[in-house]
Amino acid sequence: MNPFFAYFGLPGPVELLIVAGIVLLLFGNRLPSVMRSMGRGIVEFKKGVQGIEDQSDADAAKATDAAQTVAEDTVHSAPVDSNRS
Repeated sequence: MNPFFAYFGLPGPVELLIVAGIVLLLFGNRLPSVMRSMGRGIVEFKKGVQGIEDQSDADAAKATDAAQTVAEDTVHSAPVDSNRS
């Protein structure tokens, strides 16, 4: 364990608010652009995930259609026994 935390303990809510206030004072003018960039990144990520899901759904549908086509071709191309009555 780090001796710093042994003597002082973990920062509490008041200390975290003070640190957050200092960070806001130092980087306040950049925060809107950082948050905007982060929001765009999240939207892009969600679109990418949705695109992958759509692609996998389309691939699954193609595989199902191909399997049905092969099954239908097998049924329709089965030899017919003309000696049966």
